[in-house]
Amino acid sequence: MNTALYIARRYLFAKKSTNAINIISAISMVGVLVGSAALIIILSVFNGFEEMVLKMFNSITPQVVVIPAKGKTFNPNTTYFNQLRKDEKVYSFTEVLSENALVRYDSKQTPAMIKGVSNDFLKNKSLDTIMVEGTFVLENRVGQPQAVLGSALQAFLSVNPADPFEQLQIYSPKKGTQGNSANPMDDFTMLSISPAGIFEVQQDFDNLLIVPLSFARELLGEPNDVSAIEINVNTGVDAEAFKKKVESDLGSSYVVKNRIEQNQALYNVLGSEKWMVYIILTFILIIAIFNIIGSLTMLVIDKQKDISVLSSLGAGKRLIKRIFLAEGMMITLTGCIFGVLIGLIFCLLQQRFGWVKMGDANFMFSNAYPIALKWKDFVLVFATVSFFSFIAAGLASNLSVKKIDRINQDL
Repeated sequence: MNTALYIARRYLFAKKSTNAINIISAISMVGVLVGSAALIIILSVFNGFEEMVLKMFNSITPQVVVIPAKGKTFNPNTTYFNQLRKDEKVYSFTEVLSENALVRYDSKQTPAMIKGVSNDFLKNKSLDTIMVEGTFVLENRVGQPQAVLGSALQAFLSVNPADPFEQLQIYSPKKGTQGNSANPMDDFTMLSISPAGIFEVQQDFDNLLIVPLSFARELLGEPNDVSAIEINVNTGVDAEAFKKKVESDLGSSYVVKNRIEQNQALYNVLGSEKWMVYIILTFILIIAIFNIIGSLTMLVIDKQKDISVLSSLGAGKRLIKRIFLAEGMMITLTGCIFGVLIGLIFCLLQQRFGWVKMGDANFMFSNAYPIALKWKDFVLVFATVSFFSFIAAGLASNLSVKKIDRINQDL
């Protein structure tokens, strides 16, 4: 067995002449334990929130979207897009035509984004999970168009999907009009559509009105072009590789985005919040770790006779320094290991039973704090504790070297 490690282990469990050394060592260990457990739990909760939010976004966000590099619309009826539509890797190929319009319901009205989608949009099996009321359908049984609207738009207009008599009225400016008509309403296309249901995802989507593509074409006076093409690939297909191939094939005339690029701000916010919390908790953990300096300082004083004996027996400064370095590492890493285990057990229990609640239950997800465990977080916490423990123990072990010098001077 390594001599320094053996002596350090004996010092860790041996009775000290001063009880304060045991107390300070215990405080250091408990501080590291609590800090490590808190880091694991907080990082796992943020992972859970991230997965939950992205799952909601992904339910309505395609894996790949193609938009024009210039202008608002483009012609989807080209040779390449027709071949892409039939590609065996493609699960759904949705043509999208979107534009702002005025939406009126009863006596209330507000601007909203009208999103016309082709039938492939309904292949998304996750659409039902975001519905608050009604169903996600774009046509009724007799083939008449229906709309699905976001919860924010529904709340503002007080839309009741169960009312078969009241319809949404949508106004859009006619193309080519100069606004010189005697009747201003002649410059607008007005179409009515029944609401089929209400969905809720996030503020960016909740002011959206989804309608059939044919309805949007009639409303916006756009018989051929589309605003975007949304593509989902089949199971087992690498969406990122597919995106890069489409991007290469289309060239600079189009912009091709994956899910992260479509929601870049969201991903940045989720990532920055997680790392800011990690940095704050790490500072607290560092304070607990550096308590080891006080513990080892007192231990050096307590073991002054032992240091003198070891020095007399030929032990060099390096060996004695390693003894107290190992002592400090054993104290902090013991706290870290137990802290990580406690954090893991808590996370597993929270996943299983959901004891810690956020508040009232939500229609989309459980009110228990979500947990997602990632092995990288455990490695990160252990590496962080090990790094700062080595620094703190190294500083403290330098005191033992100074103590040797004083002993030698006395001799």
